[in-house]
Amino acid sequence: MPLTETPGTEAVPDTRLRWWTELPLIVLVYACYSAGRLLARGDVSGAVDHGLAILKIEKFLHINAEHPLNRLFTSEAWIGVPADFWYASLHYLVTPAVLIWLFRSRSAHYRAARTWLMTSTFMGLIGFTLLPTCPPRLLSAGHGFVDTMAQYSSYGWWGGEASAPRGMGGMTNQYAAMPSLHVGWALWCGVMLWRYGTTRTTRIAAVAYPLITTIVVMGTANHYFLDAVAGAAVMGLGFLLAPYVSRVAERATAGVRARITTVSVASRDAEPSIVSAGCQTSAGEHIPRQRESRFAGGAEPSAAPTDAGDGAPAAAR
Repeated sequence: MPLTETPGTEAVPDTRLRWWTELPLIVLVYACYSAGRLLARGDVSGAVDHGLAILKIEKFLHINAEHPLNRLFTSEAWIGVPADFWYASLHYLVTPAVLIWLFRSRSAHYRAARTWLMTSTFMGLIGFTLLPTCPPRLLSAGHGFVDTMAQYSSYGWWGGEASAPRGMGGMTNQYAAMPSLHVGWALWCGVMLWRYGTTRTTRIAAVAYPLITTIVVMGTANHYFLDAVAGAAVMGLGFLLAPYVSRVAERATAGVRARITTVSVASRDAEPSIVSAGCQTSAGEHIPRQRESRFAGGAEPSAAPTDAGDGAPAAAR
């Protein structure tokens, strides 16, 4: 009796999370982000104009908090040095740590969170390309900003040119200030910790990390306040677009799986059988058409002595 499948029990594609597929994806996105920052340098004079325009808007709105914060970080080394370490290091450590935590402990929410982060990161890359912006620390001294990364470079592993490792400042785009993905990624981490953390400590960290990061990027003169606002806006837009990106990715993945399955089935069906002269040999036969040649004309095998067993009586004559 042929077997039938009960409705609802059909095979479902295996969509379990695997670190060996997730890790290359994360590395690829970060490599694209870094390469984009490096390549989308833009015109320096245009980047300076954009920075001055942002500063002018902030002064008009009385939201230019960068100046008092930068003066505080410059005059107080016990604040400025930790802030520089915060700016140069934590986005490389905290963001991957939160991703790993979600992967291991909150796997049901990992894919949506990862897609949100990646979508927003690519949008930030578009911002770097279309609006290269000179950060406050690279404006002329007359604008009143001090580059704390350069001032305290002897304390850390970064050089005087940028937050990159010493001697590698030329390998980064210092005009990729708008939007601030330092703030954007910190906000993403804060949301993840707030939504999926279960302790008071995680809730405190969820609020403190993006707030302190926002203060740090302004106090070190690496970003304007509006850069931080733009970083938060990019994360918000990425959050809205992430479900659509997920659907497109799922359809593409399903299409690839369907093609792989079709090719596998076709290759199995095309496997050659043991055939000679258009006939398939049956069990126990070594030569095709063996039975037809021995019993030609429809004759049935007779019980000849040669066919009988050794102890069988001979047929009567």
